[in-house]
Amino acid sequence: MKKRFLSALLAAALALTLLPTALAATAAEDASQVLAALDIMVGDENGSLNLSAPVTRAEFVKMLMAASPVSVGDETAVSPYPDVPRTHWAAPYVEAAVRAGYVTGYLDGTFRPSNTITLSEGVVMVLRLLGYQNSDFSGSFPAGQMAMYRTLDLDEGISLGQNDTMTRQDAMYLFYNLLTAASKTTGAPYLSSVLGHSLTADGKVDTLALLNETMDGPVVVGESGWREKIPFDFSRASVNRAGKITSADALVQNDVVYWSKSMNTLWVYTNRVTGTLQAVSPASAPASVTVAGKSYSIETSAAAYAVSDLGSFRVGDAVTLLLGRDSKVVSVLSPAQTSGTVCGMVISAEPRSYEDKDGHSYTAYSLTVMATDGSTYVYRYDKGTMKAGAIVQVTSSGEDVQVKTLSASLSGRVSADGSKLGKYAFASDVEILDTYGESGALRVYPARLAGVELTADMVRYYLLNSSGEISRLILKDVTGDLHTYGVVTDVSEQSSNELMLTSGTYVYDAGGVAGQITGSRVYNVKEGPFLLKRNGAEIDRFANLTEVKGDSVDGNILYAGSRQYTIAEDALVYERRDGDYYLSSLALVTGGGFTLTGWYDKPEREGGRIRVVLAEQYG
Repeated sequence: MKKRFLSALLAAALALTLLPTALAATAAEDASQVLAALDIMVGDENGSLNLSAPVTRAEFVKMLMAASPVSVGDETAVSPYPDVPRTHWAAPYVEAAVRAGYVTGYLDGTFRPSNTITLSEGVVMVLRLLGYQNSDFSGSFPAGQMAMYRTLDLDEGISLGQNDTMTRQDAMYLFYNLLTAASKTTGAPYLSSVLGHSLTADGKVDTLALLNETMDGPVVVGESGWREKIPFDFSRASVNRAGKITSADALVQNDVVYWSKSMNTLWVYTNRVTGTLQAVSPASAPASVTVAGKSYSIETSAAAYAVSDLGSFRVGDAVTLLLGRDSKVVSVLSPAQTSGTVCGMVISAEPRSYEDKDGHSYTAYSLTVMATDGSTYVYRYDKGTMKAGAIVQVTSSGEDVQVKTLSASLSGRVSADGSKLGKYAFASDVEILDTYGESGALRVYPARLAGVELTADMVRYYLLNSSGEISRLILKDVTGDLHTYGVVTDVSEQSSNELMLTSGTYVYDAGGVAGQITGSRVYNVKEGPFLLKRNGAEIDRFANLTEVKGDSVDGNILYAGSRQYTIAEDALVYERRDGDYYLSSLALVTGGGFTLTGWYDKPEREGGRIRVVLAEQYG
């Protein structure tokens, strides 16, 4: 019987009726990220938002001014109120708010900055940001203002009475709701019409666009003065390097760094490309460059200058591009300025056309190597052919490229804390690459291998540093993280013993992406969670995952009887109703009311994980 797969959008709509607490947690996370990016509400030195704490009038006014289009200095020359002298930390904010007409004091001439703020007081201030004045409301105060507060949906997530004290969570929701409320002056949402940031097509806050718009940088680690350009102590900041959460200690030479001071966060990019500079466009004011057959947009003036007619690089030179967000060029270096030796897997080897310094065309082989550091390197290599899938060491100096194939096996168990493999400790800067087939390669980290028993055929290469620690490790399909997972929604298999004919059609969904496999091969796959391994365009394996009935989920652990199973970071979660699959999330299905079934690819001691979780409502 054919199963119908419902889209992620429909699933999200249906999920609104499932777990209000989980949805509230998601809304709080979105709100906190957005307000931190706008510098309206930020955490303390430990990153905590202290959402249960009450809000004082002074604290609220500081948030108010951060949400306003008015600039506030670090100090003021006047004392806005007798109890807010100019030396008070909040004096600049109170003075600016009074001057803008957003706030007023009490009839006795005081402001009372340490008093907690009530909901109605906060609402009046926020309505003034939207362009409303007391004269816009009739009747007794604050009935008109509270009615408008509800009309504008400023009350979403807030359950206070008008005279109740606001907590930081209430303030967070009030300011978050402000962003999509219509300004009385412009008639358009406050975020776009007043603060100048984009919304989604349906009028919601575009969190990703906002983060991009408020992100600063880039700088390149190792360049003169790079630390001073980041305007906060990032030793305790959240650091996202190459998609992994780490610390500032993980930064290395030539990393590309962006930051948000209000979010106390660094985003670090490690991608780079080495090859021949083939084209610069336009030459006088470069906006893009072509290296090893691929074009890259230029992000920084320094990179544009380096390849301009005034810079030091010319077409035909060997260069290394340091790439930032969206693979844009942040810096251009000579290969000698970057690591001259990399280890990794050749993911493509093919002839390409090049131009020499005199403009003459010639053809040479290009090797694209996924290195253990997670970066992709492209080399011109005219000393013979090399097959994709080969494990190599590449040493480059200018245009001279030396390639050596590598092989060294090792076996042993990775310790539970991910610090050792057998008798060898992992170096603090260890680089690990998991590979599959001729083009699949992915950088992984020691914690991902904790507890895994590695056999000799699972290790393709390792390198020890001078201290006898593993500094490079290349694996063969250990983690399974390179493969495709999802649910098969429809199966049609046919065979004829007389004619010896077989055929199969399999319709599947992989995290909201529909797919179909059709051909003369029968995989004996049933409807339900699956694993798909591809080597290029060829299918190596297509099979169902292994089922385990779960009792409960806590974080990334599925408990089943007396055993526990680790859920993959990118595990897919589907709710199943009447044979239909609805894309969901763990947050929506782990609060009760569902039976949970985990599906894993292989045992954890071999690197496996729960890849798919199916949730079905009781009864």
